[in-house]
Amino acid sequence: MMSRILLIEDDMHISALLEETLSREGYAVDRAFSGTEALLFLSERQPDLVLLDLMLPGLSGEELLPHLREIPVIVVSAKADTADKVGLLLDGAVDYVTKPFVMDELLARITVQLRKKMNAEASSILSYHEIRLDVGTHRVSIGDTEIKLTRTEYAILKLLLQNAEQVVAKLTILENINQDTPDCTEDSLKIHIHHLRRKLKSAAGKEYISAVWGIGFMLHEKS
Repeated sequence: MMSRILLIEDDMHISALLEETLSREGYAVDRAFSGTEALLFLSERQPDLVLLDLMLPGLSGEELLPHLREIPVIVVSAKADTADKVGLLLDGAVDYVTKPFVMDELLARITVQLRKKMNAEASSILSYHEIRLDVGTHRVSIGDTEIKLTRTEYAILKLLLQNAEQVVAKLTILENINQDTPDCTEDSLKIHIHHLRRKLKSAAGKEYISAVWGIGFMLHEKS
């Protein structure tokens, strides 16, 4: 799936040039010509990356930046003062390119930031066969079926996924999930795992968690 880039730039010539170049590079491109228009767009769709001019009608780029916390933002501005650059980077921008810019350099910076975003998203997903756990959203699914877990069940499954096909001792489970679920005890752990095992089996049609007598539990695919 192609990455989507939002251009927030009031200069029609620069905006058209960037749209043409980025489209040719295989990106999906949307354009906003003011901070207010950009906010309206963001209320309906989230791009993968934003190219942000600072001197915009309505909301300025500096005022818009706090609304872009979850999106990589490359500032593209004629402001060349080092203090401006440092302030914006500290406020959440991932990069700063000064106008006039070299197109190849800007494209390279875009590639780097999108690669970082993809790597970060991939590292937030724990999976084993058809089981998928998103650390960022706490969403757990098997195939296309989302599974509703309690806080304790989620913490247990996360730990087992991080140690798939390895025996995890009961004490290790309790120590690791204690921060999220301090009320879990050795006795209640068996109940939580029983419920978790049942939910996984209901969605997958097979067992995924085995008890290793006297030691702990293991996540593996049973034939």
